[in-house]
Amino acid sequence: MKSAKIVVVGSSNMDMVVKTDHIPVPGETVLSGSFFMNAGGKGANQAVAVARLGGEVVFISKLGNDLFGKQFSQLFSNEGIDITHLRFDDERPSGVALITVDKAGENSIVVASGANAHLKDEDIASALKEIETAGIVLLQLEIPLLTVQHVVAYAAGKGVKVILNPAPAAALPADMLSQVDILTPNKTEAAMIAGMDVTDIDSAGRAALAICSMGVKNVVVTMGPLGAVICDGKKISLVRAREVETVDTTAAGDVFNGALAVALSEGRDLEAAVGFACEAAAISVTRLGAQSSIPHRNELVAVQLNLASINPAN
Repeated sequence: MKSAKIVVVGSSNMDMVVKTDHIPVPGETVLSGSFFMNAGGKGANQAVAVARLGGEVVFISKLGNDLFGKQFSQLFSNEGIDITHLRFDDERPSGVALITVDKAGENSIVVASGANAHLKDEDIASALKEIETAGIVLLQLEIPLLTVQHVVAYAAGKGVKVILNPAPAAALPADMLSQVDILTPNKTEAAMIAGMDVTDIDSAGRAALAICSMGVKNVVVTMGPLGAVICDGKKISLVRAREVETVDTTAAGDVFNGALAVALSEGRDLEAAVGFACEAAAISVTRLGAQSSIPHRNELVAVQLNLASINPAN
């Protein structure tokens, strides 16, 4: 039987965040006095989420051999993440993301990938045993697609559950989709993959069915405050999100994916795992920043206990 270990393969960025009233349109300058830096990157965010929510996690990533890279390495170690397979690039800097967050909590992000764009198959080679003995492998698309394909194929070939978060949105090869156990697009990514508009729960369900027909075993379309739509190719279900006051949606999808992996690694079924992930993401959007917004397991437990006391079972 596979262990509950989760291997996250992906990016790490330093997020440079400006909080402003509105996201500027092309040619517009907006004055704002709120700026901070925060560790981010989809892969790193997901690895931190797994660690804080109680999962055993190995993180495979490529950093610049620079100040940010050294900071990231120490931060991951402090979180209890296995960093044995971090790689350092002497020629390229660590990734950087420039993020604008408006007063409604929506964001606009531009990423300079740096070393992330050069995480290659040879960088993964020493970690193949970790992947082979994992319970779950979790990936995203801020590293080269060829590397993602390589890891997905290897993990699938060893019978390891593969969760792919197809973000940022990109066209995906059919042979890779057929090796994915759970695909977790947001509505924009689901629309691109399915080739249809996704605007509400019904259209998300239709898109999820279309994506399942491409060979994906399960699709979970995240719909922000509406929750998430689950499809196994036959049945469609909705897990609703708890209503919260949104401050910043940065990393909410990453928190969702990390939490989903943790819940599945603990033996929960997909619908229960999605519910756990929705709750973790709901907490994250009430806070500014990427990794600074990621909750710990005890925070979820406290929320669940509070909700149970308010709404006791009949």
